[in-house]
Amino acid sequence: MKIGIIGAGNIGGNLTRRLTALGHEVSVANSRGPETLTALAEETGATPVTVGEAARGAEIVVVTVPLKAVPDLPSGLLDGAADGVAVIDTGNYYPQQRDGRIAAIEDDGLTESRWTERHIGHPVVKAFNGTYAQDILDRPLPVGDPGRMALPVAGDDEAAKRKVRELIDALGFDTVDAGGIDDSWRQQPGTPVYGLRDGVEAVTRALAEASPKRTPEFSG
Repeated sequence: MKIGIIGAGNIGGNLTRRLTALGHEVSVANSRGPETLTALAEETGATPVTVGEAARGAEIVVVTVPLKAVPDLPSGLLDGAADGVAVIDTGNYYPQQRDGRIAAIEDDGLTESRWTERHIGHPVVKAFNGTYAQDILDRPLPVGDPGRMALPVAGDDEAAKRKVRELIDALGFDTVDAGGIDDSWRQQPGTPVYGLRDGVEAVTRALAEASPKRTPEFSG
C-alpha cells in the first residue's frame, strides 16, 4: 500500500520504520524539507518528499504535526491522493505546553480532530494520539496474544475507519471503535484512555469513563 506521512517526529518516524518494514511504500515529509530526512530514508527505504507531495497516490495519509502547525499545511494537501484516501490524525491540543489557545476548541467546543478536519478539508480518523511512540516499535504482538495493546480509533467515515483499523491490526495492535469525530474528546489528553497501555476491555471501559470537560493541565 502507498502511504504518505506528514511529520517525521517521534510518531511519524516510528510509523515510517514499522510501515516500511511491513512492505508498504512510504513517502515521508516534514516542515524542514526532504533534505533533512536523508538519515530516516537511508534507514527505512522511505522516500523523502515535500509536504505537498506526500499524499500523491496514497491510500492512507498520516498527519502527525503539532496542532498549531495544521493551519500552515499547504492547501490542496490531498490533491493527487488515491480515491477514498483515509487520513489519520494523530494530533493533540496542548494549549499551555505548545499550541496556545485555540478559540474554536475552547469556546466553540470543536474536538481537536474536527478542527483539523476543517483546516485540511477532508474527513479524518483519529488514532495514535495517545500512543507512546516507542510502543509502536516495542509492543506489537500477534492477534490473540493476551498482552496485545488496543488503541482507540474515532472517525465518521466507516470505510476509512475500517482501513485504519486493519492497518493498526497489521502493526500488531488491537483497536476499539471510539465513535465519530465529535466523540473523539474521549481520547484527548487528560482522559482515562490517553496513554493507556492495555487491552480491548480496559480501553473500552476507559472510553466510557471519559468526561468532555478538559482537565486544567490541558485547558487554555
